[in-house]
Amino acid sequence: MNAHKRHEIFTRLREHMPEPTTELNWSTPFELLAAVLLSAQATDVGVNKATARLFPEANTPEAILALGLDGLKEHIKTIGLYNTKAENLMKTCRLLVDRHGGEVPTTRKALEALPGVGRKTANVILNTAFGQPTIAVDTHIFRVSNRTGIAPGKDVLEVEKKLMRHVPREFRQDAHHWLILHGRYTCVARKPRCGSCVIEDLCEFADKVDIG
Repeated sequence: MNAHKRHEIFTRLREHMPEPTTELNWSTPFELLAAVLLSAQATDVGVNKATARLFPEANTPEAILALGLDGLKEHIKTIGLYNTKAENLMKTCRLLVDRHGGEVPTTRKALEALPGVGRKTANVILNTAFGQPTIAVDTHIFRVSNRTGIAPGKDVLEVEKKLMRHVPREFRQDAHHWLILHGRYTCVARKPRCGSCVIEDLCEFADKVDIG
């Protein structure tokens, strides 16, 4: 895919979604970090229901620690893998208090040193909470990047590197959100909604599905 086509793709995505953002509910960097940690193999809707119970009572590392592990589990037990997620969140809160004064760090290295935080989660925090032009590649972005031809790659790191290299700078801050929302609602896994896609004529997918 050439640079002109990529520029036009992101121009259209911006016109279609002028203010894209995460569908997780959050108001502070810590709330976003906690929500993202809880979101693995879970829907944003499910996470938002759990955090709607959790955050009014505990939305800081100190408050989460005060709940205790069993108290935290009680708040998030509707989310899949909640036992492991609760343990990771508690460990993360302890490190935030002990090493970072209860604040979420703003560097990739420090974020990835937190339990349960990998490259994708760090990229989400850096981008969404701190305004850095990172791109977190999840299953939706991996699919869209390969299917459309925007940034094909055999693994998420290769796709991320290609996106960072090929997405025009003016679009890089919001590219993560445009691609994930496009993959979530239009370029879906089983039957992409090509007939209602704003970039259908630019997409290089060979097996387009003509449905709305």
